[in-house]
Amino acid sequence: MSSDPIKDPQAAAVEQLERFGLSNYAARTFVALSSLGMGTARDVSEISAVPRTRVYDAIDELHERGLVDIQNSSPRKFWAISAETASRTFEHELQHRTETLRTALSKLEPVERRAEQRGVWTVEGQTAVTARVLEFFDSAEEEIVYMTVEDLLTEELIDGLAEAADRGVSIKLAGISQDVQGRIQDTIPGATMFESLWMWSDTAAGRLMMVDGKKTLVSALVNGADAGPSDPRSETAIWGEGDSNSLVVVLKAIFTWRLDTVDPDERESDG
Repeated sequence: MSSDPIKDPQAAAVEQLERFGLSNYAARTFVALSSLGMGTARDVSEISAVPRTRVYDAIDELHERGLVDIQNSSPRKFWAISAETASRTFEHELQHRTETLRTALSKLEPVERRAEQRGVWTVEGQTAVTARVLEFFDSAEEEIVYMTVEDLLTEELIDGLAEAADRGVSIKLAGISQDVQGRIQDTIPGATMFESLWMWSDTAAGRLMMVDGKKTLVSALVNGADAGPSDPRSETAIWGEGDSNSLVVVLKAIFTWRLDTVDPDERESDG
């Protein structure tokens, strides 16, 4: 679990620096220098609990990453770059690594992904499920039917639906409050709202969706109040793809039945 950057900025900073590839000693040294502004190995050791002999190794690591400057005085003094510059440095590094990864993985993918995915696939964690939903939105060509609880309908997902609508994709939504419906209809005037299959508040259901009648996903919230979006415990989803996929067949029948029984006036958006 991530440390709170407000309540414990030192621990949070060390944790994030380690995730960017710094050793623990280097991370603690940089955090110490950030609070000092400038200091010697002795100064750093006193407030970071890094052994003085290891401070020099940590400084070498930080210097190679461009995070500290060294003054060749006696004793040597070290200066940490600003928080803004450090953040920008790591941001550029992350962008470069992400682009390198994207390029490498795209070279490894098959020319065409199989449209028929046998079996049912599992995704865990709200962040991961949202990413899969957005991927499905991007692939939509004709229709998106999406049922969800209000807390899971984020601005990012509304934007994804709006982009699909701009491509001419039909959008049908259910399971959301009147306030959210109003917000969606401001962004996607052509979206159709329909009544959900049950009272979502009485269940652990998270999302139900169908894209183009051949790709479906269903999720449940698990310990949502006690787990962050990236925690696998926050949400679990299963999805399937293909006209004969078992999950697709079942959910398509449910959605088709529900939409066919909706009153004609209910099908129209309020906009």
